[in-house]
Amino acid sequence: MTGFILRRTAQIVLTLVVFQTLLFFLLQAQPGGIQYQFIGNPDIPPEAQQLIIERLGLDQPLEKQYLNYLKNFLTGNLGFSFVHYPRPVMDIIAERAPRTILLFLTATVVSFYTGFFLGRILAWQRGGLVEYGVTLGGSFLYTVFTPWFGLVMIWIFAFKLDWLPVGKFLNPLKWQDAPVRANVVFGHMLLTALVLSLLLFILYLVTHKIGQWKDPIRRVGITGFLLVTVGVWAASGLGGYALDIAGHLVLPTLTITLTAFASTMLLTRNSMLETLREDYILTARAKGLSERVVRDRHAARNALLPVVTSLVLNLAAVISGGIITETIFSWPGMGLTLLQAAQQKDIPLAMGALTFVGVLALIAHLVVDVLYAFLDPRIRYH
Repeated sequence: MTGFILRRTAQIVLTLVVFQTLLFFLLQAQPGGIQYQFIGNPDIPPEAQQLIIERLGLDQPLEKQYLNYLKNFLTGNLGFSFVHYPRPVMDIIAERAPRTILLFLTATVVSFYTGFFLGRILAWQRGGLVEYGVTLGGSFLYTVFTPWFGLVMIWIFAFKLDWLPVGKFLNPLKWQDAPVRANVVFGHMLLTALVLSLLLFILYLVTHKIGQWKDPIRRVGITGFLLVTVGVWAASGLGGYALDIAGHLVLPTLTITLTAFASTMLLTRNSMLETLREDYILTARAKGLSERVVRDRHAARNALLPVVTSLVLNLAAVISGGIITETIFSWPGMGLTLLQAAQQKDIPLAMGALTFVGVLALIAHLVVDVLYAFLDPRIRYH
């Protein structure tokens, strides 16, 4: 497994170089050039125009520009943002990428579990009114026009019911006397989520083969972890600020979840219907196993492989496609950053955002390959 991961990592690095090469030459192929954003300005004297050209390296041969571009990429230097100068592009990505990752990772996990739960129920109890109703509702939400649906969600939950904030990242009025910056609180929230996820994963592994006491121990453990987390945040005095950020996260997460769970649900249903025809399902029933064990441990687990594959491979596409969602809810993540960079001709920031999406997609492919070995015992890597 280690050798396989190292080989795939090397392939990812090579693919990244090819991806960056394509980005560079696409930039060079566009009409005009970066320098015309500045030297075309009559208010900039000729001496300053020439200095800009030299500092951008645009007076060098194309091949040297390309080599410098690759060198800067491999060393993590993506340049400076034109609009947010003198902030480096990496600084902006480091600030906004976690917001997008948290938003879409939360929505993806919730929609995955919702879709997988409903999908296996539909496959197990097919042919009834419940199947038709859930399938029809899920298909409608999956094909609905996302901007319209997002505005409807804002109108219902923010304006009419006044349950949730309209959008943005936080409420500025609540942060006027905050002891720390919002990014610090948000970083602590990410760290808390990471630690909590790790603890839950360890709990799952430890209780995997306990037997009938597995579910009660897991429930007690999850409840204990949540109570400790709430207590730590309450004692820190930052709980109210974290709740404000979390409240702004609910509406976009809910919107993405409702428009995304149907694909997982339908794929799980179809995969389980194929799995139920296999001989080992008949063998499991012949052994006298309960219907719940046959459904959850045999049929659902083996039907999970194509569902997880689709989930991970689509994750990068979902995040890069978050321009619409982040624009509607004014969520300051990578989608909105990419849109604003394109509109304002902030080329270094736009290319940095595209690089972020490319890296995420390649990492997703590596995760899929590793998950295959854990989900399907028939697969072995050497």
